[in-house]
Amino acid sequence: MTASITQSDDAITTRLRPLLARIADTAADRDRRRRLPFEEVRWLREAGITTLRLPVERGGAGLTLDELFRLLVELGEADPNFPQLLRAHIMFTETVLHQQDSPQRERWLALLEGGALVGNAISETGSAAVGRVGTRITESDGRLLLNGTKYYTTGSLYADWIQVSAERDDGESVRVLVPADAPGVAQRDDWDGFGQLTTSSGTIEFTDVAVDPADVAAGESGRTLRPAVAQLVLLSCLVGISRNAAADATRFVRERRRSYSHASAELPKDDPLVQQLVGGLHATNFAAEATLHAAVTPLQRALSALRSGDVTDEELDRAEIAVSKAHVVIVEQVLAAITRMFDVGGASIVGRELALDRHWRNARTLAVHNPVLYKTRGIGDWAINGTDPIYRWTPGTVN
Repeated sequence: MTASITQSDDAITTRLRPLLARIADTAADRDRRRRLPFEEVRWLREAGITTLRLPVERGGAGLTLDELFRLLVELGEADPNFPQLLRAHIMFTETVLHQQDSPQRERWLALLEGGALVGNAISETGSAAVGRVGTRITESDGRLLLNGTKYYTTGSLYADWIQVSAERDDGESVRVLVPADAPGVAQRDDWDGFGQLTTSSGTIEFTDVAVDPADVAAGESGRTLRPAVAQLVLLSCLVGISRNAAADATRFVRERRRSYSHASAELPKDDPLVQQLVGGLHATNFAAEATLHAAVTPLQRALSALRSGDVTDEELDRAEIAVSKAHVVIVEQVLAAITRMFDVGGASIVGRELALDRHWRNARTLAVHNPVLYKTRGIGDWAINGTDPIYRWTPGTVN
């Protein structure tokens, strides 16, 4: 890491912190009213959040991957909806940065340099088989047309462009980039999960959407680092939640004047049992954050090798496994810590005005992405039998 990059990171963090504080101040109210943060996303874009990883010479901040995730943790502490709604953009940026030079890469890099925000339309809820999608791109009268319905389209209501997974008539998998306001694109804010309420993770319908052939790329096959990048964004959200929950519990105890007849001290702040619980929350957050950054290191190494064209299967596998290990540990520890958080108070700690339930709801919602149960099994199979890591976590029907 060079001194200039470190200074850039410090300057960006300093510039963004007042904005993050504004976002944090209204996080509970946004959750309570389920208000989509179009204005706040605009603030972040104007502050350069979409170009943090681009080289300085391409209008970006030139942050390292580790610096990016440190910033995402701070953003997740303010409101974990924001790193998640940026997840598709972050994945797209990493893909473009580490592609080999080509006219398509240059075109997409120019879009990012111009400040474009990219959303996603990858997942579906229909009857497609595991690993397949029902969305199709077909040729008609010399034009490419996109048709299909997507769900879990996180961040796309805020985006300028949407990356879509589709298949050609012959079954070839492709990734398609389309303008979010293109004729035939219809978005619905119908995400009905109990957490992460403002990520814009609902439905998009594509009806005869015209596609530029320059914005069609082959779908990924074999080993890829996109899933690892995507998972680390979600883990950044979880680490941010745990940091915020620990701070909220600390503040609650410090200001509380009511106690119990059988407590160990007159005030909760002086009760050694309460002190021990709050200390555990902060320790868990410390460990979760350290685990996150430990997983970033092998990923950065693999991404650098990928860009130079000499990456090995072993480097890719170790990066994927490291992120999977981090996933298992962070999810289990953060969920347990947030549950314990409520033990620092009585019935008043579950009051709606405090809105502390959002920490658990958001963490629980994030934790079901790529179930821990299968991640743990995959790590064990790799460790025992040398089985290839699972790079694609795609749902679907089984016939």
